[in-house]
Amino acid sequence: MVKKWSELGPRTRQVVIALGVVEMVLLLAAQIDISRRTAEEVRGSKRMWRALSFVNIIGPVAYFVRGRRRD
Repeated sequence: MVKKWSELGPRTRQVVIALGVVEMVLLLAAQIDISRRTAEEVRGSKRMWRALSFVNIIGPVAYFVRGRRRD
């Protein structure tokens, strides 16, 4: 069952807000990193990783784990 924001307890609200902040920070970090890297430093296309980084927390984490080439 889906609850309304007003039905959530204070602790649950804090967790939801914290996860939202983490998600936004990861998204911003991934977008900045993609912009600063050359195409050769990214596995696959930069356009694909830009789009995938918008998929919740999973997209940015996948980019940082698999999308960047290491020396």
